[in-house]
Amino acid sequence: MRNHGPIGYIALYAAMYAAFGVASPFWPKFFETKALTSQQIGLILAAAMLVRLAAGPIVGRLADLSRSLRLVLAICAALAAGTAAALLLANTFWSLLFIALVQAAALAPTTSIADALSVNAAKPVLGGKPFEYGWIRGSASAAFILGTLVVGQLISRTDLTAIIWMNMALLVVAAGATALVPSATNHSDPHTTASPAAVKVHGLLRISRFRILIMVSALVYGSHAMHDAFAVIRWSDAGIDTSVISVLWSEAVAAEVIVFFLVGPALLDRVGARGAAALAAVAGIIRWSITGVTTSVVLLTILQPLHGLTFALLHLACMRIMGTLVPTSLAATAQAIYAFGSGFATAALTLLSGTLYARYGGVSFFPMAVLCGVALPFAWFGLADKRNRTSISISSM
Repeated sequence: MRNHGPIGYIALYAAMYAAFGVASPFWPKFFETKALTSQQIGLILAAAMLVRLAAGPIVGRLADLSRSLRLVLAICAALAAGTAAALLLANTFWSLLFIALVQAAALAPTTSIADALSVNAAKPVLGGKPFEYGWIRGSASAAFILGTLVVGQLISRTDLTAIIWMNMALLVVAAGATALVPSATNHSDPHTTASPAAVKVHGLLRISRFRILIMVSALVYGSHAMHDAFAVIRWSDAGIDTSVISVLWSEAVAAEVIVFFLVGPALLDRVGARGAAALAAVAGIIRWSITGVTTSVVLLTILQPLHGLTFALLHLACMRIMGTLVPTSLAATAQAIYAFGSGFATAALTLLSGTLYARYGGVSFFPMAVLCGVALPFAWFGLADKRNRTSISISSM
């Protein structure tokens, strides 16, 4: 397929993230309608997280080895759709657990493989760039919001079957949309002299810039754990109305979309990927430091848009770096490792957050600011473009 325009990618990402949007916020409530206890629901969600962490890198590596990223992505999306339908028929804890774990394994590599395809297509080719990755990822975030809003109008407290049907349908659309995007192709890379057979995973991990990218992203993304787990509880305890909390949360997601579409690409072109990553870390230091000492709605309204920097801008920076650093033959593997690093850090810090918040309350946000402070020098000094070193690292594999 010769068309490298963004339309096919937008269709793929919109279908995938809309599927996530209609289901992920409501899975706990859906399991509750199946008469599961809180402990059983927690066990399913925690087990699914562990399965995703394990399955992502494995399937990503298989996709690279097969050189059929689109096919693997389509199979995963179709399998996830089938397991969603199976949830309607399951009524016991063990059957629900089994189906949920299969779906988790199927969904784990979807975003990583999609990013491998889109970042590869967005690489500069012959002095030009087919499209900006931020357009694609911004469409995904917007689709997630739209999916959540739409399904919210279709479900009730006791009947959540609409999330299953919509999740299944959108995943089927995503599987079909893989036909609209081109397969990953090996662009000639002047900094890579090794043949595809010589490029191994251990060689990828030997590239210092890639290792630092994984560490920086894990630290900054992981710093969101306290916010994601306890911000709403903290705000509610401070007497903030649920409608205001909804606006604050939506404000962060809206900022994410704006950065993906407009602000992020321009910032990347102006300050470079390492500058953008460093800016994301600085934004995290500011965001979590102030969040830890205030529940003022006015200040929170100012702080929430920083999510566009602490998440969206950093993600764009990481994608820009990997687009030029990682050989196409390892694209899905690299994306899976990237997702694993941030996922593992977030899971561990979420677990730690419960203990910290129970003991220290809002002060628990300060360690999250410290994580961003640790990431800052690594982002600035470690992510500098060292093309000669990269060439040596790859060619010596």
